[in-house]
Amino acid sequence: MKPEIKLICFYGPESTGKSTMAKHFAQLYNTEFVPEVARELILSNDFTVEDIMRIGHAQTERVKEKLKTANRFLFCDTDLITTQIYSKKYLGVVPEVLFELEREIHYDKYFLFDIDVPWVADGLRDLNHQREEMLKIFEEELTKRKIQFVRVKGDWKEREKIIKTELDSL
Repeated sequence: MKPEIKLICFYGPESTGKSTMAKHFAQLYNTEFVPEVARELILSNDFTVEDIMRIGHAQTERVKEKLKTANRFLFCDTDLITTQIYSKKYLGVVPEVLFELEREIHYDKYFLFDIDVPWVADGLRDLNHQREEMLKIFEEELTKRKIQFVRVKGDWKEREKIIKTELDSL
């Protein structure tokens, strides 16, 4: 029988190292990671409510699919709370389906990535001037849901150590 897979969410504002760390830890633990599926579906921050709902469904389905082949951990580069945050930020509305999809996936551990690393432009990122505000929003959303989290900060080695220590205790 396959042991229970722990779902790990790397969470926080843009350009904080979530994607890099998700890939790194998937390699380190010989398992799977789920990327930010929105990057496969949209080419700019000019998207519609229909697009954000499609992103929500695709992200949820990708997590479910990768759970089938994961080993011990499944590292997720984002979650539906993040999709809701960006929906509100860019569209001014959060479709109800995003809350429904959020309830379908339960993460065993949240890591909130701090903004104390350099911001890197990549064509989609455009909130460099709002990093502190966005970090506050991300943290408030977890607090509002009573979701405990581990703050990830410092240089890359410090971040890796924080995450690895927590994972090894699960």
